Amino acid sequence: MPVALYALALGGFGIGLTEFGIMGLLPEVASDFAVSESVAGYLISGYALSVAVGAIIITAGLGRVDRKKALLGLLVLFIIGNLMSAVAGSYELMLAGRIVAALCHGAFFGIGSVVAADLVSPNRRAAAISIMFAGLTIANVLGVPLGTFLGQAAGWRATFWAITIIGVVALVGIAVLVAPTAAPEREGRVLDEFVIFRSRQVWLSMIVTILGYGGMFGAFSYIAFTLTGVSDFDSSTVPWLLVLFGVGLFVGNLVGGRAADKNLPRTLIVLFVGLTVVLAAFALTATSQVATLIALVLMGGLGFATVPGLQMRIMNFASDAPTLASGANIAAFNVGNAFGAWIAGLTLAAGLGYTAPLWVGAAITAAGLLVFGVATTLPGGEYARIRTPESQPVQRASAGVG
Repeated sequence: MPVALYALALGGFGIGLTEFGIMGLLPEVASDFAVSESVAGYLISGYALSVAVGAIIITAGLGRVDRKKALLGLLVLFIIGNLMSAVAGSYELMLAGRIVAALCHGAFFGIGSVVAADLVSPNRRAAAISIMFAGLTIANVLGVPLGTFLGQAAGWRATFWAITIIGVVALVGIAVLVAPTAAPEREGRVLDEFVIFRSRQVWLSMIVTILGYGGMFGAFSYIAFTLTGVSDFDSSTVPWLLVLFGVGLFVGNLVGGRAADKNLPRTLIVLFVGLTVVLAAFALTATSQVATLIALVLMGGLGFATVPGLQMRIMNFASDAPTLASGANIAAFNVGNAFGAWIAGLTLAAGLGYTAPLWVGAAITAAGLLVFGVATTLPGGEYARIRTPESQPVQRASAGVG
């Protein structure tokens, strides 16, 4: 794989640290700024909302900019946002820094997905996307423990200084290693690219992302309660148990990318079925610590293995504006996160027990599988297209071949 992919992955790693690293530092931040922990939590929810907004608006705004320049500009924004957080003298400035950094998140992964796919031969595009997202998965594994360790040892600001430095290194790496990749020249207005949202398959792809990924995240959002309240693990072991989940994310991401390059629709069907079964089995066997350890790895692996294929699918169905479509799907991932966590939270509020989020996750993922199955058989879908000889080139694209 081209070394430029690893520069993109480093940028993804820094962005992932920004998203996850603060989770273990909220008590220190709340104490320093004299705000409640719930108010400090807005530093997480505000970030997520900004990701969803920036993924579409900023990606659309950069649709006609050289993609390398766009990535560099986004990393500058990322560096500024984390620098604001590192030197913030008030909670409001800290929140503003989080919002600024978050605005680049979705656009970076949206544009970066297209750049990564263009760096390799057509039959390796999903695998290339998975390498770029590997930085995010590593951040998911290491973000909370490393951010917490550094913040507790040297103060929470040290974590944001470290992230700022990572952003600078990634900026240099992309500037040196990524060749200029001009955006397609188009006539008319930037808003004309939004015509891709007239496509039924683009909307179905986003719905599948919301449901398919949201199911996993809904189960994961309250996993600490399941681990301590059902599996009877000590609370001090939870961060290390989550490392197992993160290992699953990392491996699943890479394996899922390679599988999607061979046959995208079949890969997503297998992954959604597998994830549904694992979540339901986890709910049934959560009292067993051994079964829980296995389920954590499988849940992370199957859940994140869908990401490269989901990104490739929407790009395949939006060839006129793949960058905007890619950014829109990043927004869909974040909507799925919020939706899954909200539904799972309702079950806990209703007193249904700490395995309820797992059942909710299985149900939401199954719904995503159903929508995907319908999408592939509708006119224009993968399996509808292969019924006619002239559709064969499109089928190869839908399988990640381009």
